Amino acid sequence: MPGAHSTEFDKHTAYPVIGLITEWLDASGKMEKRGEDSDLGGTMRLGGQVCHLAEGSLARDVYGKAEITERHRHRYEVNNTLLSQLEAQGLRVAGRAPGTDLCEMIELPTDVHPWFVGCQFHPEFTSNPRNGHPLFTAFVKAALAHQQAG
Repeated sequence: MPGAHSTEFDKHTAYPVIGLITEWLDASGKMEKRGEDSDLGGTMRLGGQVCHLAEGSLARDVYGKAEITERHRHRYEVNNTLLSQLEAQGLRVAGRAPGTDLCEMIELPTDVHPWFVGCQFHPEFTSNPRNGHPLFTAFVKAALAHQQAG
């Protein structure tokens, strides 16, 4: 996908892998819609959102469960129409939002990268020095193991 980008930075990219949320359900269940030229007020996906973790994924191993709730604060999402092309090249969707099928987490296989996890939510919102977020803790442990193996 030459020139793949986010529409936040390149509105005319041939491959908009990340794009502005245009439709979503608000807290009351009402469908909200916005276009590219709309006022962006109220277009953020906020607060705790449920995520289903894929069986056999690193994310599921890290959390030790099939479903998590994590805090969001964003107005851009992964473009689901391009996901199959990305997955065909080895990207794994490790977490999805129920009902909407939004991509919440991605991974690369360990034969491509020793520990690669990306997430749509903000783990730093629920992490602190005494009780690190599971993703941060797992990343540090993996980095130490990689260094010691090295």
